[in-house]
Amino acid sequence: MGREVRRVPLDFDWPLNKVWEGFLSPDSLDGEKCPDCKSGYSPRAENLYDLWYGKIPFDPATTGSTPWDTDTPAIRARAERNIAEAPDYYGRGEAAILREAQRLAEHFNSGWLHHLDQDDVNALLAADRLRDFTHTFDPEKRWQPKQPPVTPTAAEVNEWSLSGFGHDSINASVVIRSRCEREGVDDTCPTCQGHATVEKYDGQRAEAEAWEPTDPPKGDGWQLWETVSEGSPISPVFATADGLAAWMSDPERGDRWVPQEVAAKFIADGWAPSFASGPGVHGLVSGVEWAGTQDD
Repeated sequence: MGREVRRVPLDFDWPLNKVWEGFLSPDSLDGEKCPDCKSGYSPRAENLYDLWYGKIPFDPATTGSTPWDTDTPAIRARAERNIAEAPDYYGRGEAAILREAQRLAEHFNSGWLHHLDQDDVNALLAADRLRDFTHTFDPEKRWQPKQPPVTPTAAEVNEWSLSGFGHDSINASVVIRSRCEREGVDDTCPTCQGHATVEKYDGQRAEAEAWEPTDPPKGDGWQLWETVSEGSPISPVFATADGLAAWMSDPERGDRWVPQEVAAKFIADGWAPSFASGPGVHGLVSGVEWAGTQDD
């Protein structure tokens, strides 16, 4: 996600900040909502999905997990951190900490994702979804398996899930499908075959899968686009790269203004992330500013 430079015709007049039509699949290819499921899951898998996220009542005892309480060290630590970071919101002192710890315990006891059993954990391990436990990260070699191999316990994974950087929707799917397999039930809706939609006419799904996006027409103009959405133009079309750089460096653009030499370097590169941070960067800066100041 970020900013990119596109070469378009000088008379290209697609509206600014509107996603280019070629990047959007036609509505005619959208199927009808499946009448028998919400997300492509079978009834049992849908029930497990709701338990995972606490959409229906969940009891930690069903997985043999111990409920969190105000004395749980991880709960207490997070409550103390919340109070310290926002005392005007949470209050101050021991009473505020206990109140917040009680709220956190109740919240984290309400969903299966914080109370996995070892079979659930083993399913995540088999899918290579617990790299925080099983790997170390090296900036050059990336993720490297620990030696000897590590098998975390359910208790360790459950405490890790309280961090706020724990399970995502992929982990949910892995555990739900594994549980269905162990129970000997199908995890997929038989009506829509897991798509959550049904065809409006024969062959619609094949047409949708065959659809490919098309780029805007190419030309001699220079234009700035955003890629945070599917992609839309965010500047006028200029006849030269210098013209686009001058527009980007116009102080009247407010906080989106960048020095002209920075804009020129970015335009030469052709792309930049939305924001950047890291060594040598003070705080969070725009990706254009970052790209325009890098030697490589």
